[in-house]
Amino acid sequence: MTGLAPQTTRLGLIAGNSRFPLIFAEAARAEGVELVVIAHTGETPPEITSLIPHLTWVHVGELGKIIATFKAAGVTQLVMAGGIHKSNALTQIQPDERGLAFISRLPSFQDDVILRGLAQELESEGLHVVESTRFLTSLLPQPGVLTRTTPTETQWQDISFGFRAARDIGRWDIGQSVIVKRRAVLAVEGIEGTNAAIRRGGELGGAGTVVVKVSKPQQDLRFDVPAVGPDTITVMQTVGATVLALEAGKTLMIDKPTLLQHADTSGIAIVALTEDQVEAPMLAGTESSSRTEIL
Repeated sequence: MTGLAPQTTRLGLIAGNSRFPLIFAEAARAEGVELVVIAHTGETPPEITSLIPHLTWVHVGELGKIIATFKAAGVTQLVMAGGIHKSNALTQIQPDERGLAFISRLPSFQDDVILRGLAQELESEGLHVVESTRFLTSLLPQPGVLTRTTPTETQWQDISFGFRAARDIGRWDIGQSVIVKRRAVLAVEGIEGTNAAIRRGGELGGAGTVVVKVSKPQQDLRFDVPAVGPDTITVMQTVGATVLALEAGKTLMIDKPTLLQHADTSGIAIVALTEDQVEAPMLAGTESSSRTEIL
């Protein structure tokens, strides 16, 4: 199931880390949707309690508790928003009996394997996972240059090269981002996350690096959406990275107005493009008075 049923006014939320679950909770409540929230100890921002005072905290791996909570509340559809740090999932996991049984059946600990398996486990209990962008489509960028600064010809070449490289590593479920300069891959996102990869690439390549973040070819965007936020721009500014390239329509821009303002202030270009536009991106026209569309 990929959409929220028209009559659904109660929705489950499995909240992971980052501001994503907070933003989703705010948007869902603004639409009049009642949320039943599961938050993860050590992962979910504690400030979620200011939005949802009555929620259930679990440790990573307590699958039985998650299922029991939702079923007791009469939830039939749910959203998974925010990730779980892979290092915590490997070292801090505290599974209950249901969680331990689930883990024992996993063929690997690849992100896609875990998430797809979790979705199947939940749906076997009548808990259908729906898309986490349901109320957040305004945060998904349309194709174009989104900032006042536009990439140079050399940077467009790096974007195109990096997009294809990121797609290739995505097929192996390694990560979603690469850091490129002069068509050389300086860093590949791994278990440490995007920001750490940006720092590593910046240390190796110096100023002028290009960050490319795309969805993996096999990625299920119901529960695993690439995301960037103002902190991404802060890290880029620290290492002198100059361009952030995103996959249009498939990357969440957390706190989008702040993110764009921060990029403009820092002189960083942000672009969004589709896979069809990668081979030879060209600029023409305007999206608004200060934004440029990619043809």
